[in-house]
Formats: sequence, C-alpha cells, structure tokens
Amino acid sequence: MHLKKLSILNFKNYPEAELGFSPRVNCFTGNNGEGKTNILDAIHYLSFCKSFFNPIDSQNITHDEPFFLIQGVYKLNGEDEEIYCGQKRNQKKQFKRNKKEYQRLADHIGLFPLVMISPADSELITEGSESRRKFLDSVIAQFDRDYLENLISYNKVLSHRNALLKQFGDSGKFDKDSLEIWDDQLISYGEKVYQKRKDFINSFISIFRKYYEFISGGKESVDLIYKSHLNDHSFAEALTNSLNRDRAMEYTTAGIHKDDLEFTVGNYPLKKYASQGQQKSFLIALKLAQFDFIKKIKNITPILLLDDIYDKLDDIRVKQLMELVSSDNFGQLFITDTHPLRLAELFSETKTDFKNFMIKDNEVKESNFAIKQ
Repeated sequence: MHLKKLSILNFKNYPEAELGFSPRVNCFTGNNGEGKTNILDAIHYLSFCKSFFNPIDSQNITHDEPFFLIQGVYKLNGEDEEIYCGQKRNQKKQFKRNKKEYQRLADHIGLFPLVMISPADSELITEGSESRRKFLDSVIAQFDRDYLENLISYNKVLSHRNALLKQFGDSGKFDKDSLEIWDDQLISYGEKVYQKRKDFINSFISIFRKYYEFISGGKESVDLIYKSHLNDHSFAEALTNSLNRDRAMEYTTAGIHKDDLEFTVGNYPLKKYASQGQQKSFLIALKLAQFDFIKKIKNITPILLLDDIYDKLDDIRVKQLMELVSSDNFGQLFITDTHPLRLAELFSETKTDFKNFMIKDNEVKESNFAIKQ
C-alpha cells in the first residue's frame, strides 16, 4: 500500500497544493514554520479522519476561507482508492471513499494504516493518562474493529451515567435501580476493552524492547506497565467500591476510562529520571513497535510519517534509524527536515528511491539535488 497523490485546498497555511509521491521515501525540507508538518498532518487526516495535532476541524481551515479539502489516491491491493475529506465552517465533516460518503467515520479507521513519529509525542510522557490511552486506542483500533465499537459504546454509556450522577446531585434524590441499568452496560463494554488492552500490551512489549535496544544500543532496560482498576478487581466490584465517591464527585471515578500506561527505564519512571535522548529513543521505539505490530496483524505495511527526526537525536542515531526504516521491512516514508541536503545525501548513500520537496512561502515544489558521490 502507498499514497500516490495528495491534493489539498485551503488547509492550514496552504492555499493549494498537488503532489505526486514516491512509493518509498518522500522528504520535505524547508525552514521552521514553513509548513512541512502540515503536509504530514494532511496525510494523517486521510487515515484517521482527523488531525494529529488539532481536534477542532474548523481550525485547520486557512484563515478567512470557507472550507478545506484533502484528497488522496492510494494504491491498495493493486487497485486505486480515492479518499476525500472536506470540512466547511459550521457544517459536518464529509469523508468519502471512492466517491461514496461514510455514514460513520469509524468504518474508515484501519483501512489505510499509518504511524506518525513527531516531537509532539513527548505529550505521551509529559501529559496525563488521557494521552497514553489515546495511544493505546489508536493502535488497537487500526486492527480491531470490535474494539473500536466497544470503546465508542462504552464512552456513550459513560456519558449517560455521568449525566445521571449529576442529576442525582442536583435533585438530592438517588435511584440505585436507574444507575444499575447503565452499570450493566458499562461493565459489558468496559471488560471487553480492558481485555483487549491487556492482551495487546502483553504481545507488544517484546517488540517495543527490541526497537529500544536497537536505538539505544542496549544500555538499559525499559518497560510498559498497564495500570487499570480492573487489574485488582472485577469491574462490578470497582463500581461498587467507588459508588460513594461517584455520588460525591457526580461523575464515574472508576473504570477503563481511567487506565494508564507507566513508562520506565532502568526500573525508574521515564518522566522523572530519563534524559531527553532517552525519552526520544523510548518514544521512537514505541512508534516503531506500533508499526511492526500493525503490519503483522493486518498483513499491510503502514505508511510511516517522521516529523523532525533530528530533534534530540545525534547524527549517528539518525543514520541508524534511517537505514532501518529504508529497509525492505518498511514501506512508504514521509520525512521532514530543515536541512535541504541532509536527507537526500543519506538516502543516496543507501541507494533508496526518494523524492525531495522544498517548502517555502506556502508552496511545495519537487527538487532534484546533485548529490556528491
């Protein structure tokens, strides 16, 4: 699978752009602030129906314009697939596959698997548990449709249960029978999500450690620890134990919506004790393991987006990483860099097919460099 063409209109800083890509490596170079990352984000939209960075679709429309369009043509199983995303201000987003509009965006997730590595991944370490749950969900949802359905249903039931708890607080009246109706559904969906997450981590951890050892040179041990209320109790017990607190707080305080991943290096919390280089290596290993896992499960090679890969990694580590991702195990790559020749020289050395695009003043132009041999 690979992306053949991309067309964007009024998306972020681009009034218009049409690009044709190499099935292997595509480099975007330009100064900071020119919009290299925005091209990657447009590609992310076509796989996940949303931005990697900004969840509010209307804020991705170019200033003062009424809409944005993103269109892509993929080669999948020998056939062309046309994907369309359109967003008008104050209207519902449109998403189409081969000119047929989706009734539910969830039906599209996983058809064109993609992994993005970005400096923004640091939020997985610095931010709260929601960021790490989103990582878990984004991986599993790309290969397990039932998981996504159960997660969506769980969140709907959770919203109803929280509204009922708020109603109890406002009225001063508690109705246990009404609450148990939502409890039963929450337990049914939540236990399925929990088991999928647990099984995924158990299968994923060895792949992750392999990539971390490659990137770091095997200097220290790392771990991913799945934290959940359901590790120690059944979901029914967790809800019973938290009932008084739920009534006082007027929302559901126990459940899989509170799950977390604990990151450790050398048996110490990554956030507190790891250097910036260790944290960067950890995050890249996490995403490469995600790539590997999805590829094996779906038997489709995901697209890999590498944004500002030189950030916090030395040249030796970057060269090792580029040699890895340009191997036959990986498919189509999209990479950004501020240096106009650095990536071109690197991929010329490895005799990898690549295209280079220069970005300046909101325009993207394909460039051909004369590389010294």
